[in-house]
Amino acid sequence: MHTIELQSGKKVYFCSDHHLGAPTPALSKPRELKFLSWLKMIEKDAQALFIMGDLFDFWHDWKFVVPRGFVRILGKLAEMQDQGIQIYFFTGNHDLWVRDYFETEIGCTVFQNKQIFHIQGKKMLLAHGDGLGPGDKGYKRMKKLFTHPLAQWAFRWIHPDISMKIATYLSTQNKMISGKEDEKFLGEDKEFLIQYCKKKLETAHYDYFIFGHRHLPMVLDLKENTSQYINLGDWISYFTYGEFSEKFELKKFEG
Repeated sequence: MHTIELQSGKKVYFCSDHHLGAPTPALSKPRELKFLSWLKMIEKDAQALFIMGDLFDFWHDWKFVVPRGFVRILGKLAEMQDQGIQIYFFTGNHDLWVRDYFETEIGCTVFQNKQIFHIQGKKMLLAHGDGLGPGDKGYKRMKKLFTHPLAQWAFRWIHPDISMKIATYLSTQNKMISGKEDEKFLGEDKEFLIQYCKKKLETAHYDYFIFGHRHLPMVLDLKENTSQYINLGDWISYFTYGEFSEKFELKKFEG
């Protein structure tokens, strides 16, 4: 469990699902620059920044090699961390092979799994959201394979020029950017993450559940309006983000 007490005039920001690099580096570039503008905007009053997964459409930590691109974003995150803005990086299903690069080079705190934070007295369950709740068994099996130490060891020994091409192809083919099912709300009974939240509320109280993964921006009241489910949306179609000081607000960055 983690605790953040906000300093006077400071805020906590949340963002998710940028999928930088997709569908091609050239087409991704305008979105990257827009995200960079947002980072410059929030640094004046940010005490903490939560990146809730899928910052990249694919990322892998090699021992000596860094994937090409994103240098402006990485540099800005490092600058913000150096300024005292704490950055928390949750791995998503597209960048689940992030390991220690962001911790050692930028200073971020990296989480591979869901976490509970108390921020300004509010209890929050935070996660990217992939694999939570019922269903999606095929993905859960695939994630176990991809995160297995043997699979990671084998992939690391493929030349990066080859492995990046393979991974990028598979990522873009497998609805790596928001798919058709992300374009509409499926209803509370069919949304896996909402079902997950309701199940958690049976045994403990949470003021906020904050996820990415789903791509569709959502704020839904749960349990007699005492708790909220929030999906942060994405930086592909919506350019939405979360802002918290005394209460949570889902906002859109116009750039």
